[in-house]
Amino acid sequence: MSDRKVEAVVFDVGRVLYQWQLSALFEKMTDNPARLEKVLGEVVTEEWHFLHDAGRPLSQMVPERIALYPDFAEEIRAYATRFNETIPGPVPGSHALVERLEAAGVPLFAITNFGAEFWAGFRPHERIFDRFIDIVVSGEERIAKPDPAIFALSASRFGHAPGAMLFIDDNPANIEAARGCGWQVHHFTDAASLERELTGRGLI
Repeated sequence: MSDRKVEAVVFDVGRVLYQWQLSALFEKMTDNPARLEKVLGEVVTEEWHFLHDAGRPLSQMVPERIALYPDFAEEIRAYATRFNETIPGPVPGSHALVERLEAAGVPLFAITNFGAEFWAGFRPHERIFDRFIDIVVSGEERIAKPDPAIFALSASRFGHAPGAMLFIDDNPANIEAARGCGWQVHHFTDAASLERELTGRGLI
């Protein structure tokens, strides 16, 4: 924990504010463990999904993937059309912390690796984001964490010096990238640990 003053708190979205697991969708589509393992391990992987986070359009990704895995066309198309089903719900306790920070007058921002098309289909239904002043979305900017460029862009947009912001993320690579860019950081594991951090800093 740092003694440096925090002027603003910056959240990641996936696995910090919202649960995210590709299996939540595909477990609905097959009872065959071997097929599910193939889908998650080779066909619709988090690594492949990251291409959309980084800006590649689904109109390119989906046909290319179906050409590689024609026997899995149904699952690949479902990834594109039913993505919200990979988000089972909020991370327990995190939204309450957002609300407490807002109530305490702390400016809130977010930096998320999220495909632009998926964000457009998810954001309008989730009112928690109304509490955020600005959200940098990787797919819209075509820059994804842990690229230092997304932290530079975010600092410019948010209007606070990196060292005056606390960045919260579950991914160690993103945390290290932000730290290297001069941000204060919290490696998220659960809401209880984050609550202790925020309380210790006098933010809530």
